[in-house]
Amino acid sequence: MREVFHQSLEDVQGRLVEIAELVTVAIDKATRAFGTSDVALAEEVIEDDAVIDERAVELDELAIEILARQQPVARDLRIVVSALRMSASLERMGDIAEHIAQLTRMRFPERAIPKGLKSTFLKMGELDVEVARQLTELLRTQDESLIEAIRNADDRLDALHLSVFEKVLSDSWQGEAAATVDATLASRYHERFADHAVSVAKKVLYLSTGDWTTTTDTITIVSPDQL
Repeated sequence: MREVFHQSLEDVQGRLVEIAELVTVAIDKATRAFGTSDVALAEEVIEDDAVIDERAVELDELAIEILARQQPVARDLRIVVSALRMSASLERMGDIAEHIAQLTRMRFPERAIPKGLKSTFLKMGELDVEVARQLTELLRTQDESLIEAIRNADDRLDALHLSVFEKVLSDSWQGEAAATVDATLASRYHERFADHAVSVAKKVLYLSTGDWTTTTDTITIVSPDQL
């Protein structure tokens, strides 16, 4: 019985990795579509989000079944409960990739990226893809060195997010209302994607330490010219 239980826990980890891989593909496609106005690629992201949602539901059902049948305690209980919370964050990351793709589709055949912000959004997209790949590897290996890398990338995205707001609020901004809304939404989506990754990374660290206090972040605002 104990062997079956541990196999179930391994299955939970494997499903988390699978969802993270799907999210990585989604954000990679979404940010490329956003940068190039590739509506066909954007449509793929929108259509495939249903698969991420389905995998998240399946993982949640497995976790609930483990709680009901095995009644885990101590670290085993933390693993199952944390898996439920990580599944929710990963599913939300998939939704954010879909939102970025929807912006691309909505503005097609026009450019989705407002004039003057292309380099900023290309960098934000690169960082989100990097974060997704690091998070997938973290879930696969529990290599805690990746947690700091994810946090650092999140700090850089926060700084870029701030630079977008400074741009659209400046006197030099020439964008129309639609471009301002697009820039604000897109920047927020990119920034929130990494926030959810940090949230998942914290839970992985919690599973290692059993202590939430060790996951408290020191918030560092990095100037955009330092990126």
